[in-house]
Amino acid sequence: MELQEALRSTAAVRDFTDQPVPDDVLWRILDTARFAPSGGNRQGWRLVVVKDPAIRRGLRDLYLPGWYEYLAISGAGLVPWAPVTDRQAEAEAARRAPEVEAAARRSGGGFAERLDTVPVLLVLLADFKALAAVDRDFDRYTLVGGASIYPFAWSILLAARDEGLGGVFTTMAVRQEPAVRQLLHVGEEVAVAGVLALGHPSQQVTRLRRSPVESFATVDRADGEGFRPA
Repeated sequence: MELQEALRSTAAVRDFTDQPVPDDVLWRILDTARFAPSGGNRQGWRLVVVKDPAIRRGLRDLYLPGWYEYLAISGAGLVPWAPVTDRQAEAEAARRAPEVEAAARRSGGGFAERLDTVPVLLVLLADFKALAAVDRDFDRYTLVGGASIYPFAWSILLAARDEGLGGVFTTMAVRQEPAVRQLLHVGEEVAVAGVLALGHPSQQVTRLRRSPVESFATVDRADGEGFRPA
């Protein structure tokens, strides 16, 4: 697939057919994705390919509580767990999570409830020893370390697209990181960075909607005019 087409058409896919993904296809995807950039080329990512049905169900069960909180908070018009937000309003909204869960059960659920059945389930880990987190000691939310990990996740999704597959990257399981660590035998020096689900899409998305360049790129200052072509 031509690169520009892949960049403009790789959607978040959460609905898959039952067709399995052979291990050799997954290996090719990972073999390509390993060339993703990372600070100092330290490649501090680790990946657990989750195959055991019991572990898959365990991961799903750890995923769901955060998902229902996410939906409850979103339903209140808030960005869930934003570093800058109204914490009291967020807490009040999150208390509606049991209602959201009950509604999901009545409807039969969706991607989150069927997470354990996706063809490929990968847990992405980050080795703290390999991250040059230059904002480590700031008194704000730490962000920079992920720059050496998350490009690898995106490369997996692009490589999967080239194989005719689709997928999605989600961080919801991180809400239950201690339990995920225990489930997967993850050491304390490694962080749970997220989960990737891959498979054959039930429907191929080829056109995406995104904000225009001038809405997020400004000239010279953060409050400068929107950047546009000459």
